Amino acid sequence: MATQADSTPAEPSGPAGSVADPAPGAGGQNELRRDLNARHLNMIAIGGAIGTGLFLASAGSIHEAGPGGALVAYGVIGFMVWLLMQSLGEMSTYLPLANSFEAYGTRFVSRSFGFAQGWNYWFNWAITVAAEIAAAGAVVNYWAPDVDQRLVALVFFAILFVINAISVRAFGESEFLFASIKVITVLVFLAVGVLMIFGIMTEAPGTKNWTTGQAPFVGGFSGIIAIFMIAGFSFQGTEMIGVAAGEADEPEKTIPKAIRAVFFRILIFYIGAFVVIGFLLPYTDPRLVNAADGDIQASPFTLIFEKVGVVGAASVMNAVILTAILSAGSSGLYVSTRMLYAMAQKGMAPRFLLKTNRRSVPMPALLLTALVALGCYGLSLLSSDAYGWLVAASGLAGFITWCGIAWSHLKFRKAYVAQGGRVEDLPFRAKWYPLGPVVALGMCALVIVLQNKDLIFEGTVDPGGLLESYIGLPLFLAVWAGHKLVTKSKKVDPLEADLTRTRSHS
Repeated sequence: MATQADSTPAEPSGPAGSVADPAPGAGGQNELRRDLNARHLNMIAIGGAIGTGLFLASAGSIHEAGPGGALVAYGVIGFMVWLLMQSLGEMSTYLPLANSFEAYGTRFVSRSFGFAQGWNYWFNWAITVAAEIAAAGAVVNYWAPDVDQRLVALVFFAILFVINAISVRAFGESEFLFASIKVITVLVFLAVGVLMIFGIMTEAPGTKNWTTGQAPFVGGFSGIIAIFMIAGFSFQGTEMIGVAAGEADEPEKTIPKAIRAVFFRILIFYIGAFVVIGFLLPYTDPRLVNAADGDIQASPFTLIFEKVGVVGAASVMNAVILTAILSAGSSGLYVSTRMLYAMAQKGMAPRFLLKTNRRSVPMPALLLTALVALGCYGLSLLSSDAYGWLVAASGLAGFITWCGIAWSHLKFRKAYVAQGGRVEDLPFRAKWYPLGPVVALGMCALVIVLQNKDLIFEGTVDPGGLLESYIGLPLFLAVWAGHKLVTKSKKVDPLEADLTRTRSHS
């Protein structure tokens, strides 16, 4: 089916002034469509960051580090993610590709690094889909405790699959709807919380929750460091805009808008929510621990809505959380499918994955990803320990992807300038280069090191727990080293880096 890629001439590459070779499948059936517009991209980025990390995990963060500690931790990690989004914005606006993280690693670092990045990202979200399937069953169980959670999970998965199988626009519209529900919930929560803080709906709490006990900084510096990982997990998903750029309409216009606007909205939502929770709930409230363990009734959002008399607050928040899970599962299936398809274009995955249907959906890649996700869910039913290791590896994979974004950006800008490109000609320029990606890379590496809190803060060595915490790192390094050993690939010379641009999706 003809797409924009078929009828639009290739663009100049910039520094070299050349054009890209046609992409595999260009001008034919096996192409994606640029059917995602600005509002879709905005909500994909927002939807990727607002979920159970805000609605539930925020409770544990407040309890462990206090209101001040949680604010600092999420603020610092939020700053790191802003730097990463700047790097991603510069590269994805210049090269809007569905295989973004693999392509940037391949073009600017080395083919082996790109190969490892691509498979790492696919693995990350394929496993996440399985986790969301399992979570959906538990959430529905709140309303219907007698219903088989496995049946709920399969029905839930069928919905995710159908959304992704219809078309990219169907995915974009559904994500717009799901994310809108979450955004409205947070906005209402913030509005209600501010009114309560000023004593309009209830007695004004004053600053007592910020000064009692060890507040505002429980555990001091170590308390803040201890929740860096939780904060990092909460923000994972913002990078999805890099993959969605491969199907974005007018990427040079829509991506910069999304990068500039969306992140600050996300940060306001998180910081605003922590301020409200910090004023209205003491960090010593034992219910916050239950929320961190997944108890909907103990969610800070539920507790605060109940204070102002919202009927069925727990059921309302349960529905919102179910929507958040649906959004995360659908987005995870989307980005992992697109990454697999795009890697097939480069010969990094089997060629049969290149095929698309008449609606330009890469069905073989979608089916394979779906089968892997279902297989991992089945593994969770057979062996919770084995599944736990998979989830742990997947969680670390997200931070590895972020490290790759920062490193690729350093190499991209170096190659762009080396080949005669003018920084002022870039469609989007990252702020604070080169300090930005250097700081982001260092902070991501720190979060990876801090995965095992017992080892870092208590000196306790549990071999099984230690391996589970860091298993994702040796897996990534093994894929990288294995590919390098087989292909003998070398690091990319900045003067020879591929900076060609095209409206296709290669």
